[in-house]
Amino acid sequence: MRVMITIQHPGHVHFFRHAIEELEHRGHEVHVFARESDVAVQLLEAYDIDHEVLAGDSDSLVSLAAVQATYELRLLQRARRLEPDVITAIGGVAAAHVASVVGAKSLVFYDTEHATLVTKLSYPFADTISTPECYRDDIGPKQVTYPGYHELAYLHPERFEPDPAVLEAVGLAPEESFAVVRLSSWTASHDVGHGGFDDPHAVVDRLEAAGLQVLLTAEGEPPAALESYQFTTAPERMHDLLAAADVVLSEGATTAAEAAVLGTPAVYVNPLSLGYTAELDAEYGLLFEYTGEERHVHGLERAVSVLAEPDDTWARRRERLLADRIDVTDLVVQQLETIAQTRTADRPAPAANPDRS
Repeated sequence: MRVMITIQHPGHVHFFRHAIEELEHRGHEVHVFARESDVAVQLLEAYDIDHEVLAGDSDSLVSLAAVQATYELRLLQRARRLEPDVITAIGGVAAAHVASVVGAKSLVFYDTEHATLVTKLSYPFADTISTPECYRDDIGPKQVTYPGYHELAYLHPERFEPDPAVLEAVGLAPEESFAVVRLSSWTASHDVGHGGFDDPHAVVDRLEAAGLQVLLTAEGEPPAALESYQFTTAPERMHDLLAAADVVLSEGATTAAEAAVLGTPAVYVNPLSLGYTAELDAEYGLLFEYTGEERHVHGLERAVSVLAEPDDTWARRRERLLADRIDVTDLVVQQLETIAQTRTADRPAPAANPDRS
C-alpha cells in the first residue's frame, strides 16, 4: 500500500516512528510530511526518518491559520502526485481534508477530548477515528477504540529500553534523587485561558527542600530566575530521563502520561482532565491528576509524598498496566493495512502518470 503520514508535533514523531519502520519492513510505501513545530523536525532527523517539511512554525492562533492553510495546500499537491491508499495523522485536520479530496481513506488517531477546534475540523471528514477506550466522547460509527494509550506506541517495553547513561549527560550521579518539572507554554488552541502551577519558583523550592535535584524543561522560555535549572539534552533522550526520575511534575498531559507508563510517578497539574490522565490516576495510581483551584498546592504535596513509597510500588503498578494494555504500534500497523485493503479492493488500476515520482 501507499500511506502518507503527517507530523505536526514532536509527539507525532514518537507515535508513528516504529510503525513507519514496520510498514517499510513489510514492503509498504511510506511518505512522511511535516510542519515545523517545536523539535518535531529535529526528531525526524534524529530517528533518520525520510520526510519533507511543508510549512513553518506558528507563534499565535492567527499565524497558525495561515500556516495550516499552506500546509494543507502543499499536502494536497503531494497527495495528487502520490495517489495514496490511506493518509493518517494524530488530530488529522490536514490528513482528513486532503484524503477526502483525492479519494484516499483517512485514519485519524486522537486522545484529547477538549481540543474541540481540532475535532470539529477533522472528524466530519475522517473515515476512521481511532481512540483509546478511555476517551470520553462518543464519536459514532466512525470510531474504533483500543485498550492502550498513545504513549504505548513508543514506550511499551517491546519498543523502548531506557538508557541510564542519560544521567551523566545532564550532570547527575546515579545515586542522586531528582525530579523533572515540565512547564507548558499555554499557547495551543485548546490551552487558551488556562494555567497549571501558580508559581514555578515555589515548585522548585519545595522539591529542593525535599532533597531533590530539579531539572526543568519548558515550552518556550522558562522564568528568568529558573534558567539555571533548565537542562540540555537531545530531545530523543527525554524518555530516558523520565524513566530515571524519582518523580515527574508536568503541566502537560503527554509528559505526565509518558512518565506513568514508564513506571515513574507523575503529578499532572492542569485545569483540563482527559480520559487517559483520569484512567492512569484512578485505575493504576501511576499518575496523580490535580485540576481544581488548589491544584498547585495539592500537586506539590503529592509530589513530595510519593517519595516515601517503597521502591517497588511503581514497578508493580506498571506491570499491571502492561498486562491490561497493548503495544499500540501493532494496532497502528494493523489498522492502516486493513483500511488500505478496503481502498485498494475498490480502486481500478491507475493510469500511467508521467509526473509521478
